[in-house]
Amino acid sequence: MNSKPLIYLAPFQGITTYTYREVYTKHFGGVDKLFTPFFTGIQKPNSLAKRAFEFNFPTQNKVEVIPQMLSKDADEITRFANFCEKKGFKEVNWNLGCPYPRVANKKRGSGMLPYPDMVGEILNQVIPNISIKFSIKCRLGYFSDDEIIALMRVYNSFNISELTIHARIGKQLYTGDVNIGAFKKAIAISTIPMVYNGDIFTIDDFEKYNDGLFEINNWMIGRGILVDPFLPMRIKGQVDANLVEQSEKVYKFITDIYLAYRKKNNDKLQAIGAIKELWGYLAYSFSDPHKVLNSIKKTSSFDKYEEAVAYVFKEFDWLGSEGRLYEKKSKSHNI
Repeated sequence: MNSKPLIYLAPFQGITTYTYREVYTKHFGGVDKLFTPFFTGIQKPNSLAKRAFEFNFPTQNKVEVIPQMLSKDADEITRFANFCEKKGFKEVNWNLGCPYPRVANKKRGSGMLPYPDMVGEILNQVIPNISIKFSIKCRLGYFSDDEIIALMRVYNSFNISELTIHARIGKQLYTGDVNIGAFKKAIAISTIPMVYNGDIFTIDDFEKYNDGLFEINNWMIGRGILVDPFLPMRIKGQVDANLVEQSEKVYKFITDIYLAYRKKNNDKLQAIGAIKELWGYLAYSFSDPHKVLNSIKKTSSFDKYEEAVAYVFKEFDWLGSEGRLYEKKSKSHNI
């Protein structure tokens, strides 16, 4: 295993919000950077100022926050980067990885990857006009993993601080296997510090990729952390608590998120909707995830939600990522 791996929280629309990141870093360690879900629609200079609260925290509980931008407009990206620098951030990230058709069909996110000349033109306009670190998160391509070769030549031509590659193509969404062979081809020609992203759900997963990618020491994890918030600490050997104690800590964590969402939403019921998305992953660290998830999903009031959560922690065993239940679900449903 490489020494002292750096672990990044991947951005996840609708889940890894400011609220989630604040509560998560209060309860758990092991994460070295927090990437925000992407910002978009920043069409005018004053649009950023209207979202001032979200840009007031370059760190959360002493962990660095990296704002991410989804755009194909060089002026917009430049404005975003310079605004973030003024707010005290040290790095911004350009999203070239979002695989969803509603984004990709507009040549944004991973939909831009088949057009390396377009990527290069944007970078040529942005990089000379910013001084903040500029990193990129992308995929191996959109239609084909061969696309990464032309893209790497473009990336290498600019001062990119770090390149995170999710080892799938955009068309896959999250289906099928990651392509380590194509990722290694990118490493072989890269002059940029690289970060691996994709299908790290357990310590065994991490060790497998770590052993096969000896050049990589920086890792971005998304779904694996949503399933088991202890995962970064497990990877770093920082978890001493037994499963019962872990369960108690997760109960406090999920309760704090719930209360924070209630406060944020002025006690409106959409607070439950926001946290149900997280339970869609967290449930797979319990002994019967389907029953756990059904118990949470059917609630429609604060009282019923609180009763359901109490029931879950009383009746079901906390297994964490080592139960491998999300991994089994992913393979059986090909997601």
